Amino acid sequence: MTEHGGVEAPVNDVNAALEITSEEIFAGHEGGKLSVSITAPLDSKKALSIAYTPGVAEVSRAIAAEPDLARRYTWTSRLVAVVSDGSAVLGLGDIGPSASLPVMEGKSALFKNFAGLDSIPLVLSTQDPDEIVETLVRLRHSFGAVNLEDISAPRCFEIEKRVIEALDCPVMHDDQHGTAIVVLAALKAATKLLDKPRGGLKVVISGAGAAGVACTNILLADGIADVTVIDSKGIVHAGRTDLNDVKAELAARTNPDNRTGSLSDALVGADVFVGVSAGTVPEAGLASMNPDAIIFALSNPDPEVHPEVAAKYAAVVATGRSDYPNQINNVLAFPGVFRGALDAGARRITEAMKLAAADAIVEVLGDDLSAQMIVPSPLDPRVAPAVAAAVARVAAE
Repeated sequence: MTEHGGVEAPVNDVNAALEITSEEIFAGHEGGKLSVSITAPLDSKKALSIAYTPGVAEVSRAIAAEPDLARRYTWTSRLVAVVSDGSAVLGLGDIGPSASLPVMEGKSALFKNFAGLDSIPLVLSTQDPDEIVETLVRLRHSFGAVNLEDISAPRCFEIEKRVIEALDCPVMHDDQHGTAIVVLAALKAATKLLDKPRGGLKVVISGAGAAGVACTNILLADGIADVTVIDSKGIVHAGRTDLNDVKAELAARTNPDNRTGSLSDALVGADVFVGVSAGTVPEAGLASMNPDAIIFALSNPDPEVHPEVAAKYAAVVATGRSDYPNQINNVLAFPGVFRGALDAGARRITEAMKLAAADAIVEVLGDDLSAQMIVPSPLDPRVAPAVAAAVARVAAE
């Protein structure tokens, strides 16, 4: 998944759209995108003795006697580990740990730029859930939170669940929950603009991978009861015998009318379409949606339906692209979510925190809300502080 929850396209297509040359890209990655800087001066013998030996021993003794002091006297309270096994990187698929590292470095750079959080990328030479969990348990005292990234479904669900259970710190798989938070924020803004009550919406989600499952879960948690999920074989319903455990569990909580058939069948009478797959949507299906529909076609850079086509049938359209209005970009969520959780000393990132993050994103818009702006710009400096404050407030409660 990309930062905006979509499926990445051939790199050359993106370069052409943004007028970026290959030389500029490689120059921007020369030597990596991260470095370590110091916060304590080392310009005298006294300073050296404070920062390292013998002074550091006094701090180490204090932490040994009272482990919670590590939050105050080390960087763990603001350090996020960005962890991937390289199995589902962007739209490139299973490219392995070394090739995934530039992406994880980029994620760490976003943490620093938008939330002021230090971050270290960890790419693992294993795709075994047991080994991934064990590795993070052994490294636990080196970081304060874990951002799981670019891990293939359905393994990502098991790994996230087990890492959360094993560690006493905030853990979140951003491909799932970052996407879901921003989708919910965009939907809240769109329904506010159109004066539509969310509780009665009929929502169709195309994609039953990491982002699709998480979007479904957060919409259900928000009180939207009628959500239908589509995978590559059609509507996910309880009568199917080809569902894995994750989809079977999803079928039990969605599709209240027990509809069967294709994506086009699901779209009849729908109010909202959310695309988080690499598929396409037939225009006839869009025409069968209810008036003033909402269409989020998030595959990138080739949305499930072109925005200009979607606009023929929808009152509000969003994509995963930066060259169209309403970009659904995960960077609106994850920096602030982790910052708020760490600021509050939270041990978990809860569903209530995610819902609060979505509300905070909407509130940043204020009077700027329009059909062309249902989420703030990913570069809006107000977003991460607002999300962090909302998450910390929920954690404190």
